[in-house]
Amino acid sequence: MEAMDLDVEAKPQPQDPNSFKRFGLKTSIPTNFGDDYVFQIVPKDDWTAMAVSLSTNAVKLYSPVTGQYYGECKGHSATINQISFADPSSPHVLHSCSSDGTIRLWDTRTFQQVSSFHSGSSEEIFSFSFGGSSNNLLAAGCNSQILLWDWRNDKQVACLEDSHVEDVTQVHFIPDHQSKLLSASVDGLLCIFDTDGEINEDDHLESVLNVGTSIGKVGFFGETYQKLWCLTHIETLSIWDWKDATETNFQDARSLASNSWTLGDVDYFVDCHYSREAERLWLIGGANTGTLGYFPVTYTGTRAIGSPEAILEGGHTGVVRSVLPMSNMPGPQGQSIFGWTGGEDGHLCCWLSDGSLDTINRSWSSSELVLRSPKIRKSKRHSPY
Repeated sequence: MEAMDLDVEAKPQPQDPNSFKRFGLKTSIPTNFGDDYVFQIVPKDDWTAMAVSLSTNAVKLYSPVTGQYYGECKGHSATINQISFADPSSPHVLHSCSSDGTIRLWDTRTFQQVSSFHSGSSEEIFSFSFGGSSNNLLAAGCNSQILLWDWRNDKQVACLEDSHVEDVTQVHFIPDHQSKLLSASVDGLLCIFDTDGEINEDDHLESVLNVGTSIGKVGFFGETYQKLWCLTHIETLSIWDWKDATETNFQDARSLASNSWTLGDVDYFVDCHYSREAERLWLIGGANTGTLGYFPVTYTGTRAIGSPEAILEGGHTGVVRSVLPMSNMPGPQGQSIFGWTGGEDGHLCCWLSDGSLDTINRSWSSSELVLRSPKIRKSKRHSPY
């Protein structure tokens, strides 16, 4: 990692000190001095490392506490679409899938590839998930198909090709319902399958939910993971109960979020974050200039997207692609690390809090610690999807 100069800049107090919480930028790490940018940040189960996928088709590993660079995994020949430390029984193994038609397994102790799965026919793999009743299945979204392998013997056990007519962007085995597999697609459909027994679409497709537009990202939340949030490629949000197929729709999510702060338009959404302790859901949205906001979502009774309860600004200069929350992680001088973000400016930013996410609604302003590179790097703008 190149040497950097440390500047301390005082951040002005917000106009309404009770309206939101600002976070101080602890450090900013350039992943390379080029036109690459960050796709995704995921943590190791024990938080001793975090993996960062880049537009250079490589994955780099860092310490989530100090930002120390550990090494990189290289081998994919096309865009990396998802990374995950998916197997708790092998915590050092990182999984990645790519538009080169492979899912690869990496030993993060040596940064070497140890295994791989191939989709065949040069099909792109956009998403993958491990699960099944015996935790033996690997599912993948490959173009418009869903492929399933028994990862124990590398045998493909099913190819579901009739449920979707366009690219499958997401596959997830549902937490606490490991035999249930959810798929999401550009065709606007969410499909739920039962993966017990001999898997086929005629007998195992349990339900179909119609979102109505291209689906970008989904996640499960709630005490029994019965709730599902869904973000689309046109920046809408919907909340579903996937068991009874009820929906709360936020087609106007961007305007609701934009009207709830004074920092201009919310141009895109990055993710959602759910606190099980607080039973609260936040929609994470951003401006093309790099500022992020955590917007609380009310999805029962009167639907609403409220004023941001956290603001992350001054770290990025472009679209943010990934947010890694890290509540209660110890940081310097008694502060806690709120999380990491990565974006199209090619930087990883670490944000400090004076407390954990449990105190997110208390106003706080900090000094901003900005690590400035001695080199000038080019910036390249991309659309968020």
